[in-house]
Amino acid sequence: MTDLLSKFDPLIRERENLLATGVKDPFSLVMEEVLSPTVAVCNGKETILLGTYNYMGMTFDDDVRAAGLKALAEFGSGTTGSRVLNGTYSLHRDCEDALREFYAMDHAMVFSTGYQANLGIISTLAGKGDYVILDIDSHASIYDGCAMGNAEIVAFRHNDVEALEKRLKRLPAEAGKLVVLEGVYSMLGDVAPLKEMVRVCKENGAMVLVDEAHSMGFIGENGRGVCEAQGVIDDVDFIIGTFSKSVGTVGGFCVSNHPKFEILRLVCRPYVFTASLPPSVMATASTSIRKLMHSGNKRAHLWENSKKLHQGLRDLGFTLGTSEAQSAIIAVIMPDLEKGAMMWQALLAEGLYVNLARPPATPANMTLLRCSLCAEHTSEQVDQILGMFEAAGKAVGAI
Repeated sequence: MTDLLSKFDPLIRERENLLATGVKDPFSLVMEEVLSPTVAVCNGKETILLGTYNYMGMTFDDDVRAAGLKALAEFGSGTTGSRVLNGTYSLHRDCEDALREFYAMDHAMVFSTGYQANLGIISTLAGKGDYVILDIDSHASIYDGCAMGNAEIVAFRHNDVEALEKRLKRLPAEAGKLVVLEGVYSMLGDVAPLKEMVRVCKENGAMVLVDEAHSMGFIGENGRGVCEAQGVIDDVDFIIGTFSKSVGTVGGFCVSNHPKFEILRLVCRPYVFTASLPPSVMATASTSIRKLMHSGNKRAHLWENSKKLHQGLRDLGFTLGTSEAQSAIIAVIMPDLEKGAMMWQALLAEGLYVNLARPPATPANMTLLRCSLCAEHTSEQVDQILGMFEAAGKAVGAI
């Protein structure tokens, strides 16, 4: 019998060798208690959270929690059905109404996860004989959506407008073309030049989908993302997002002004053939989205936090993924996995949790510590974080 898991033997050996150095497994952290959007108890120690994607700190918002509890009491714990059967409750429709209000768009469709939103929309839009043109650093869910739809995949160099244009011009003029971009790329926290890219796409007859998972709620005057900030929100065809970041719960969505959008509810397999989200989740999402519409002060504070942490880490001598703060993600680049894991453990010992990211999830085979700031972090906490990075960096020889 052929062992179908043998293909993972190199990864198993790499993990065993890493743990043999005495480093704890950085991918199996358990939070025993969550005290707030920015603090949890990990390994019995109060720890500042700097790796949760809880950008706007909505997980503990009083109104959000109250809405979820009310819906749980009134509608029960789950729907036990698909959206096209018995799984659409009034709260699902209300959540889609909230998304339409937030984006000022005609259509909104909620999925059970952000991953499923990309998987479903991309695979349904672009099939055999069509082309999906995407940034080489695109998220796994984007690549999986392409594979599921059996479209031709054409990748271009990261954030390179000229490379995108060259790829588009080589494709048959009559072919279906979907360009998939991200507002903020999750590993380095860098922003796409959407204004120039959308122009190039339209000039070459391509539809445009933008994943705003890491920018929705925070970037843009109304928190609608990089599309809004760069003035192209009315020019893109589809926007994908998630509830598991700024919204503070779980789920995914797509919004659009396309007049034929509603047919997707009948032909999008990851929407049709999965159970819908529990009503309590829909209530928390709707409440959070509507509050994010009026969260300008929180957005401004998060920008202050991001700029302060970025500059502070640079001053300490760390190598960062961007030359300046572009989002709420700040990537600290490590020389290799072993040094990255040592630094991760040293930070955890100091009382700080960050994400350790490794290939193949990261671009260019980088190992990095990914810091995700929250609007609920205080300026004093950012000072503490910088002190922890300095102590840990010196302890492991990273600075």
